[in-house]
Amino acid sequence: MMVNRKLLDPTSSGAAAYGAYLRRLRDERGWSQEHLGDLLGCSGGHVSAVETGRRDPTQQFSARCDHVFGTGDVFVRRAAKLRNRPLLEGFPEYVEHERRAVEIRWYELGVVIGLLQTPDYARAFEADAVRRGAATPEQAEERVKLLLERQRLLDRAPEPPFAFMVLDEGCLHIRMGSAKVMREQFDYLLDFAERPNSVLQVAPFATGARRSFRFPIAILTMPDRSLVSYAESSHRGHLDRVTASVAPRLAAYHQLMRDALPPADTVAMIHALRKGLA
Repeated sequence: MMVNRKLLDPTSSGAAAYGAYLRRLRDERGWSQEHLGDLLGCSGGHVSAVETGRRDPTQQFSARCDHVFGTGDVFVRRAAKLRNRPLLEGFPEYVEHERRAVEIRWYELGVVIGLLQTPDYARAFEADAVRRGAATPEQAEERVKLLLERQRLLDRAPEPPFAFMVLDEGCLHIRMGSAKVMREQFDYLLDFAERPNSVLQVAPFATGARRSFRFPIAILTMPDRSLVSYAESSHRGHLDRVTASVAPRLAAYHQLMRDALPPADTVAMIHALRKGLA
């Protein structure tokens, strides 16, 4: 008997189509997720996560599926197509963890942290990606839609997560869209800074080589106090769910917060930049 079996909609996304195909072949053979996991060299939970789109299939996982099911290179080709999705590898799974997190820490360079972007700022950012050929209009629209959905967690009831956000100073100087768009973005940051469960800081240019990270990173504290981190480059993302390996990054994040401007000075900087907009 199958309990709480999630219905799959293969038309909703490439990952959903991959997962539905995997489940169909598994069901045709009468295999449980645990049995398939044994054949693939992973856990049944991993199989479940791929089937339901909560985890991206790797090329290695896909090659093993092709071997086990005798499907030639069908799974490998499907996985390759997923790499051209609008979201980086690992990010969909990160979002699932983010929804349940009790604490969110995010450091960003060059652009305002997604969870803190206004809709117009986000659209201006994605429009620039389309102009550069880094995204299609459809991909840009999908990313903005996901971003606005993610932002709801900051108002999650009954208890929103604590949010400790650090922006590199460059995030505030790079204009996205018009002066009006930037003015509204600064206003939102100022409102966010006043929330009782939020801390907003800027890592100033003067931090220099003392800056703990050279790349964007998010660190989540889950309800059971385990840690999850997500870091990304321009082409890929990396999710780490092993608390022991994430803990040193959390310590580095605390160092980053110590070296960043205090919240009051951060607010003063944003006010000054807002006033200086043409």
